[in-house]
Amino acid sequence: METISENKAFGGTQGVYTHKSDATGGDMTFGLFMPGEAADGPVPILWYLSGLTCTHENAMSKAGAQGWAAEQGIAVIFPDTSPRGDDVADDPAYDLGQGAGFYVNATQKPWAPHFNMWDYIVDDLPSLVFKNFALDQDRQAITGHSMGGHGALTIAMRHPDRFASVSAFAPICNPTESDWGRKQLTAYLGDDQETWAPHDATLLMHAAGFDGPMLIDTGTNDQFGDLLKTEALAHAAALRRQEIQLRMQPGYDHSYFFVSSFMEDHITFHAEALYSA
Repeated sequence: METISENKAFGGTQGVYTHKSDATGGDMTFGLFMPGEAADGPVPILWYLSGLTCTHENAMSKAGAQGWAAEQGIAVIFPDTSPRGDDVADDPAYDLGQGAGFYVNATQKPWAPHFNMWDYIVDDLPSLVFKNFALDQDRQAITGHSMGGHGALTIAMRHPDRFASVSAFAPICNPTESDWGRKQLTAYLGDDQETWAPHDATLLMHAAGFDGPMLIDTGTNDQFGDLLKTEALAHAAALRRQEIQLRMQPGYDHSYFFVSSFMEDHITFHAEALYSA
């Protein structure tokens, strides 16, 4: 692991690091905010998964998470959204290829050699950061925005013993029934829709739900609202009687202005779960 930068922030440290990833077969970059309490021992960690076109830097710079995380004594990690590099497959469209990993393990050409973002988030990056930083592996929570909200929900529901809580900002809730999903799942996983189901939060909610608190915020003026399929997840959660707060925020859109407006709520929500875990 190589340190790219470390800056004092809110009594803690905002770092940026790069490392070679076995999962993606190349160099990956991530941001990690460590609160001041980490000097005295391991602290809880909140995973933040970003959306389409983003890198580690977007949420790190725009979401306003560090100040609220410092107040709660929580670390926040900002992974990249895909493998990158000249030898990594790409597509001219903004919603496929580099910057659009969709948090799955690709099985199809030309994506399969590098696009293993599920393994990267679930196994590869955790093994690195828990080895190198004062982080409490028994106190983890996860959140994300848009494509990253999709990733956060699906990873949490498939690993309920790992995460004390899950939240999402404007997540893609039902990708198997959305143009933000069917295109990417076909490209990365092929035509067999049975392979898509483990990456659809609505289908996972019907099948198993999440054994813990969930919080979802989506704006009523979200310009991508039809693609998110929020109502499908809401219906599945109601049928399951899942513990969930699903809030439609009046007038907000899909931007980081929306994310930063409700970041305090989300970090406070996760802090309650993490400190009671």
